[in-house]
Amino acid sequence: MPYRLPPLNALRAFEAAARHLSFKLAGEELSVTPTAISHQIRSLEASLGFPLFHRLTRAIELTAQGRAMLPKVREGLDAFAAAIESTRCNEEGGRLHVSSPPTFLARWLIRHLPGFAARHPEIQLHMAASLGMIDLPDGSAGAAPEALPDNPGREDEAEVCIRFGRGSYPACQVERLFSPVYAAVCSPRLLFGTHPLKTPADLVHQVLLHDDTIPELMVRPTWAEWLALAGVGGVDSDAGMHFSDSGLVLSAAIDGVGVALASTPLIEAEVAAGRLVVLFDIVIRRPLSYYLVIPDAAAGRPVVRAFREWLLEEAGRMAAQES
Repeated sequence: MPYRLPPLNALRAFEAAARHLSFKLAGEELSVTPTAISHQIRSLEASLGFPLFHRLTRAIELTAQGRAMLPKVREGLDAFAAAIESTRCNEEGGRLHVSSPPTFLARWLIRHLPGFAARHPEIQLHMAASLGMIDLPDGSAGAAPEALPDNPGREDEAEVCIRFGRGSYPACQVERLFSPVYAAVCSPRLLFGTHPLKTPADLVHQVLLHDDTIPELMVRPTWAEWLALAGVGGVDSDAGMHFSDSGLVLSAAIDGVGVALASTPLIEAEVAAGRLVVLFDIVIRRPLSYYLVIPDAAAGRPVVRAFREWLLEEAGRMAAQES
């Protein structure tokens, strides 16, 4: 059935003026002049056939009719806002494809994803782990965004990636998340026993765990580099166990097999839970970082904007905790 309603602007003006009991404050809230608010309300009163306010010398008061009408007007405006927000959420929903280095996805991103799901249940994430998201040792990118699965053609789909590298990716919006800091880590069980780990020199009695991931080989720190920084001699820096997957290295360290070099941002949960401990104060840094990389063509899509905002907040929160 058709509804004969006053103009929406007049109802908004009435609700704001009733809430503030001031035409001036209502005008400031709605970005119009107090005179405009007064005209809107007089037009509404004329349409209704009764006054809504008593105009006093320096104040206004609701009439009995105004007080009776206010709750329903407020309820109606809230319903309008809820309907629009619901439509906007549905409109902004869709699929987002995210490609990431395997260890970053497994050790950092997955643990933070529940926060994104709670904030944006309307967005369906499709996660892919790829070594192609790691820059090659010669400085070139492992796989350009165009070489990833074709950007979806639907308006509610988009593709972004997280890359580990130097931050130069043409035709993309690039934002740095954080840089890894590598430290020696192990299970707390290795701190005690027959050969307790009290100084770097005690590593001579421990199994060194090596990450031989390709193509990260030339950009990840080595035990030779760490031992040199620690001033430790007499330890075979190549001895121990070698793994072709970063996740296996961390699993071995957690299980007490030996000591590993790990990126501290990626093991924050294991350290907090007491499954790993960081040894000594010797760290290795690299001129590489994790970057959020968004193809220019996808930057304006709602699903991309939502993921970008959330991910930068998470990375910024972690940086603030470490500072």
